[in-house]
Amino acid sequence: MRPSPIRQSAVPRSLLRPRLVHILSTYKASPPRPCIDTLASSLRLFLSLFLFGLPGCAPGTSPPFLSFFQQVGRLVSGDSISFPSKFKMHFSISATLLVLASPLLVSAAPVKRTSGTDSADLVVLQFANVLEQLETQFYTQALSTFQASDFTSAGFTSSEIAIEQFTAILSDESTHVTIIQETIISLGSQPLTSCSFDFSSVLTDVTTMAATARLVENVGVSAYLGAAHLVTDPTILTAAASIMTVEARHQTMLNVLSGTGSAIPQAFDIFLSPSEVLAIAGGFISGCDLGITANPSLSITNTGSVGAGTLLTFSSPAMNGSSTDGMFCQMIAGGFPFSLSLPLSQCNVPANLTGPVAIFITSDNQPLNNNARDQATDKIVAGPTMAFIDNKPEMLGSLVRASSNGGSNSIESTATISPAQASAIINSAASTSAASVATSASSSNSTLSASGTESASAAAATASGSSSSNNAQIVAAPGGPNMYVGPSPDGATTVLGWSEVPAAQ
Repeated sequence: MRPSPIRQSAVPRSLLRPRLVHILSTYKASPPRPCIDTLASSLRLFLSLFLFGLPGCAPGTSPPFLSFFQQVGRLVSGDSISFPSKFKMHFSISATLLVLASPLLVSAAPVKRTSGTDSADLVVLQFANVLEQLETQFYTQALSTFQASDFTSAGFTSSEIAIEQFTAILSDESTHVTIIQETIISLGSQPLTSCSFDFSSVLTDVTTMAATARLVENVGVSAYLGAAHLVTDPTILTAAASIMTVEARHQTMLNVLSGTGSAIPQAFDIFLSPSEVLAIAGGFISGCDLGITANPSLSITNTGSVGAGTLLTFSSPAMNGSSTDGMFCQMIAGGFPFSLSLPLSQCNVPANLTGPVAIFITSDNQPLNNNARDQATDKIVAGPTMAFIDNKPEMLGSLVRASSNGGSNSIESTATISPAQASAIINSAASTSAASVATSASSSNSTLSASGTESASAAAATASGSSSSNNAQIVAAPGGPNMYVGPSPDGATTVLGWSEVPAAQ
């Protein structure tokens, strides 16, 4: 008796094809290793489970497993497939086991995909490779150049905190280099390793180094954003995005370590194209060809901090010896749909800007589109350069870094003292001030001495009970609040008055 015809039902090709192709191509491309042997065993188990319990073959019919392999061949070649409905249960079990075994694929060697890889993807990967090398070399040289005392002199409240963070960032950047280079090799190309990096101009002191690190991390985030639309392979794009999020964490930490900036100054970041990135970072790189033409570099020549109302001045090789009449500065901040266009001679920082700002010089006043795909670049004369508008300092930064001036720090503190201590300081200050005024008055007969005149006369007037600017009355003994403001006898303490507070329970 011939078996009844078997009803065919389609199995979604998306369920099986990617993993089978991955398994077969990996096993074919890579030499036998323990992880590959395990992978081969998993594949044999997959086939055994599929074939287990299948009904016998009727005379004159093909074995079911031959039909299965024919379907697999069609699957790998991209054709549609179908399996007998009574085999669906075995297929589902086997597919589930294959999914559970998928972590084994992570340890397998990268799959070589020499065909089908877009050349633009390799260009982007090589560019990212060089930028990650730049960051790795920068932190390596910085940590080998400066000692703990240098970080303290730069205003860090704890040199250990700063060194710990710079070391952690270095580790991340080094890992990024390794993974990107392995990816380039797996795609059948060779990573660019001939670049040299010179940071001598920015490793003169910790303050300059930390400011450069902040610039490097902000530019790194912008570089990944600006190259995202150039990537055609979704897998590469996702991997690049996972690196960019870590670069953004670095960016936040360097904002904090600046001591003056906001940790997260804007809700959006700025994109920069590869040519624009090289306008900023290209000066550190030599000895290799990235295949990308850099925009002319641009530098801000203002000294000191940049804030609202500051008139910015610039220098650029593209502007040397040329008239700047008819040129414009273009400012782009995160979230801006277009740049803010201003005549170059009136390039004042507006009051509403905070955080990093990319600044270009253009030959016309047409605002630049803040869109990587649609931005017109033919009118860019130079730039960008990056400025940090730190007009919203945060407490977090002040806890890490008391000052960023690179010199000695003046730290103010407030302490609670007892009423008796406060009265003693006030009485001593009043007596000293009164004596000073009397001596000064007798020696000059008409005028007070030049040193300490105003503070001494104010203290003396208060001590004698006359009205002062705050109408405070000095209390000679504990018992009431005192709002005297003035120096202590030794000048080391500024008295801000005192009041009684309940004793701790």
